[in-house]
Amino acid sequence: MHTENKSVKGSVENVPTSTTQSTITLADKDTEANNGYDPFEHRNVAHPTSTSGAFFHLLKSSLGSGLLSMPAAFSNTGLIPGCIGTVLVGIIATHCVHILVSTSRDVCKESKMPLLSYTDTCEGVFKLGPKKVRPYSKHVRHFVDAAMAGVCLGGTSVYVIFIASSLKDLFDTFAPNHKYEVEVYCGILLLPLILITQIRHLKFLVPFSFLANLCLVVTFGVTCYYMFTDMPPLDNIELVSSIQKWPLFLSTAIFAMEGINVVMPVENEMAKPQQFLGCPSVLNVTMVFVALLYGIMGIFGYLKYGDAVLGSITLNLPQDELLALIAKVLVAVAVFFTYCLQMYAPMDIIWTRIRPKIRKEYHNVSQIVLRTTSVCLTVILAVAVPDLQLLIGLVGAIFFSTLGLLIPVAVQTVHKWERGLGKFKYILWKNILLLVFYVIVLVSGCYASISEIIKKLT
Repeated sequence: MHTENKSVKGSVENVPTSTTQSTITLADKDTEANNGYDPFEHRNVAHPTSTSGAFFHLLKSSLGSGLLSMPAAFSNTGLIPGCIGTVLVGIIATHCVHILVSTSRDVCKESKMPLLSYTDTCEGVFKLGPKKVRPYSKHVRHFVDAAMAGVCLGGTSVYVIFIASSLKDLFDTFAPNHKYEVEVYCGILLLPLILITQIRHLKFLVPFSFLANLCLVVTFGVTCYYMFTDMPPLDNIELVSSIQKWPLFLSTAIFAMEGINVVMPVENEMAKPQQFLGCPSVLNVTMVFVALLYGIMGIFGYLKYGDAVLGSITLNLPQDELLALIAKVLVAVAVFFTYCLQMYAPMDIIWTRIRPKIRKEYHNVSQIVLRTTSVCLTVILAVAVPDLQLLIGLVGAIFFSTLGLLIPVAVQTVHKWERGLGKFKYILWKNILLLVFYVIVLVSGCYASISEIIKKLT
């Protein structure tokens, strides 16, 4: 993944291309895949992450600003569809991560590589897949890179708006005579974000990830205190809201729970990657915990504030109470550290691709420029669209659904096409249903978000 993992660089180039593999049969590939090669035994990670560290990284990638946006998401559906939707999105997100990691491990065995990134996995699947799809492997790689960049740009821009909104809320309270727009606070965040994004190894991000999780836990506790105190009458609470707003819930929930862009780096750098999948496992334990927290926050946050709930429920907390102010500070700190974790994967992928084209003595400077430019782009987008809830819905519908739903489904289907799709081809039918779900989220989520943005602008 980094400079020290030179064996990983160009990994998919070692996978046979369409011209050299035309005479290779499926039996040959199966024999090679089952020849006893264990990718875990050949991994040479300079800074391995412990199992608990991997848990915190994965938890942090799924618990961020999205957790506090769930009450607003529930206001778009009502209680019953919101509860069902939370469980459904949690199951689908977990399944898509599972099939991506499983497929990546299979490709590692077939190509005799110790580990593969998200992008390498997708390209390798198409190079080892049916003959008709092999010529498209490079195009698939470019598409996945574009989706990863979109998740990075859109997702971290949401974090910038989230932090800026929290800062504005705080400073408006302490300095009411000097109120500035949220865009000003986005600009103020530029330098701190550039500095923290220069950290280049997941191992060194573990303390920040732990601190961010701790801040979120405290914020969650304080928010629960206010949610369960003086619960208002439920006159403005709907069990089932108009179906026209349901897409905003789906896209927000997907944005909140999907941390698939962090999954492969976390799994690849684990000291014991065998513990990532299975039952129990890092993945399953994390996602059950995530779904439970999201459900609690969504249900009771909506019951407390109803349709008046804002893009982040912390913005609904009292502005004149010390405990509420502490929660707002802590959540800003938590999302700040989440920003650097979410930036890790796309920065790693982009650097792996451009590193061979840059002279070694300029590697350090080039990394600094790359990370600085990326941070600047996220801040610019945040300034351009400073509406937290609508940007979450739009980014979730387009980028997070593509990276978390479409690509894992396509990759597993291509990989299993000649290797067996299961009894009655259940894998194919299952993936078709997931594809239909993706199309619904993409089309309806984009339409709902863009319509609301236009309405606000006009």
